This record gives sequence, structure tokens and C-alpha cells, in this order.
Amino acid sequence: MVFSRVEAFAPATVANLGVGFDIMGLALQGMGDRAIVEFQDAPEIIFSEICGDEGKLPRDPALNVAAVSARALLDHVGERRGLKIRLFKGLPLASGLGSSAASAVVSVVALNRLLGEPFATDQLLPFCLEGEALVSGYHADNLAPCLLGGIVLVAGTTVEAIQPLPIPEPFHLALVTPDVPVPTDSARKILPRHVTLQTMIHQTGAVAKLVDALHRGDLAALGAAVENDRVVEPARACLMPRHNEARAAAKQAGAAAVFIGGAGPTLCAICESAVTASATAGAMRAVYQNAEMSCISQATSVDRCGAVVLKAD
Repeated sequence: MVFSRVEAFAPATVANLGVGFDIMGLALQGMGDRAIVEFQDAPEIIFSEICGDEGKLPRDPALNVAAVSARALLDHVGERRGLKIRLFKGLPLASGLGSSAASAVVSVVALNRLLGEPFATDQLLPFCLEGEALVSGYHADNLAPCLLGGIVLVAGTTVEAIQPLPIPEPFHLALVTPDVPVPTDSARKILPRHVTLQTMIHQTGAVAKLVDALHRGDLAALGAAVENDRVVEPARACLMPRHNEARAAAKQAGAAAVFIGGAGPTLCAICESAVTASATAGAMRAVYQNAEMSCISQATSVDRCGAVVLKAD
């Protein structure tokens, strides 16, 4: 079937899960980006509208991840027509919620349907990577869960390197995002360039324990593994305002573990029930409100579907 316009949605994500730096991520229910994509006769890609970014995202298609990803797909299939893209940002920028990944994914998923779906969803990963590379380099810890949903192990940048992992039952999440941007490149620059052999052994063991806990559905063991990072989170904690206070508040509210979402400043708490997740989100939000800092918070769970087409006509 031929379509003239397609609307798609791509969910928020959090990467790393504490110890799994650049190799693990999960998709979140609720928040995300939408895009409406349609062909135009001229070969260019243009943005007819970008909403929700407070004017911060580039309108130049060579500098915008949504357009770069779409261009990669257009060029691959030899499509000479250009695109009009309306992008609706539902995610704050530089927040640790996979904002750039969502923009890259949502445009490609919409375009794939517009083209008549020449590719299966997982085969769209290479095109999404071209856009994500503009801001985060070639890694798929946000892209893969955004595209495919669930919790994933990301052992590389090819489809074959993406391994879905079990989602424990129950498994709920509480998030708080203070209004303090943390660009990914800044968060990477602060990381140690070298680690000792002993630290490497500890870190790989912690990742193994995390994967094992997911397979066994052991939330207590999962929480212990997530919080066992000795490399990335200790280095980045200084970038997260009220980090220690928010973590303590989450634990007091019943959270099993708290980790930094991606580069931050989002803090993500693992909880055993929706009630605990709601209480934890409120407790972390109160920390920032008491400090007179703006933030957003929510209780959520894992998005199992990933990016989807909402409408095609």
C-alpha cells in the first residue's frame, strides 16, 4: 500500500543500567518523540515544524539527527524525493532519556513505512546510527531499545550484536530529571581513561551478575548489581545535582536500586511495585523542589514494543 504521510512514535530510553556502560539499555513507557513524515518533490529534507525543543535543535538537515538518519535511508534505497518532517519533541534535551536516539529512530521508522516497509524494524538500526553519531558517536545503547523495546544487551552496532534480555516481573521504575542539561560529550570527557585490571575484573563480574539477575527475575540481586559500578557513575556523580540526597530519598521510599540514566542528569530507581515507584518518584521530586530546582518525575515501566507507526494515510 502506498502512503503519502506517516506518523510514528519512539519511546524514551535509559542506557547503562549502572554497570553496563554503553552495552545495556531499556525503553520506557510514556514519554517519547513523535514525527510526521511526508515526501516532497524537491530532493531536500526540510523541517516544516519542530515543537518542544525551545528552539534549541538545529533546523539545518545536515546537523539534525532526525534528518541525517532519514537521509541515510533515502540514499540507501535510491529515493530521489525529499521529505517534509514535523518533529514533536516529548523528551528534554541532554537529559539522559535518549532524546537524540528517539529523534533518529522516529524519523526512520516513519520513513520506512512511507517507503512501503522495505526493511524489518531491526534492520533500520544502521540508518538510525548515522543520526545518533552526530551527538553520541556510533553506539546503540539507546537506539536499540528505542527501536525494538524491552531491555537489551548491546554488544556492537550490528543487528546481530543486539540481544534482548528478560524483563523481571514485577519491574517498575521511578525517574526524576532535574532541569540541568548534561551533554553526552561532557559526561564522556569526565570519565577515567584507564582502569586497573582489578577494576576491570570487578566491572565485568558486575555486568555478569546483572544479566544473571534479569534471567532469574531476582530484583534484589539486580539492584545490587546495578549499584556496583566503580568506573562510570562515581566519575559522573558530580554532574548530578543533589545526587546523594535523591538516592537516599528513593531508598527510603522503598526503591531497590538507583542509577544514573545514560549520561544523566536523570536518576532512575528500580522498584518492586507501581505503588513504590509512584512514592519513589514523589520522594525524589521533593528533593529538588525543596532545593527550589525545577524537575520532572514519573513512575513508569519498560516499554516492550519500541518505536511504532501511529498513523499512515
